[in-house]
Amino acid sequence: MKRLILINGTMGVGKTAVCRVLEKELAPCAFLDGDWCWEMHPFQVTEETKRMVMENISFLLGQFLRCSAYETVLFCWVMQEESIAEDLLHRLDLRDIWVERFTLMASEQVLRQRLERDVAAGLRQRDVIARSVQRLPMYQAMKTVKIDTSDLCVQQAAQQILWMLEKNSSHFSGDL
Repeated sequence: MKRLILINGTMGVGKTAVCRVLEKELAPCAFLDGDWCWEMHPFQVTEETKRMVMENISFLLGQFLRCSAYETVLFCWVMQEESIAEDLLHRLDLRDIWVERFTLMASEQVLRQRLERDVAAGLRQRDVIARSVQRLPMYQAMKTVKIDTSDLCVQQAAQQILWMLEKNSSHFSGDL
């Protein structure tokens, strides 16, 4: 049985960094960051581009899930609404797939500090700070395991996810 692990959270909570650690810890593993499917210039959010991105993500995840080389597929993306994750999961053939969902959280203060550093380093635009902070409350009601990364380094956040996966492994018939 394969695992599909979805990790969401607002911009700046550490999704990609945590998945980079998990990718190695959960090998053989495939990793897809939803942001890669939005890598276009100019960045445009329209109904057409949203449909295209969901189709691209679904296609890539489906390919990884069908490939016998990988036991675990990691996917991270903002997914600030339950309906986004549900839409994505409904597009996939999840027979014999164990799905686990996590949300990375951070306090507003820590989130602002992390994003300010990214802006200063030229990695993000300043407007991301307000957008990210505004989305924070949206994750509270989601059907996910929440992990507060405020006081954690990337490795510690990844270890918490690994611990949760081990704890929930009774749902999974393979080895962790």
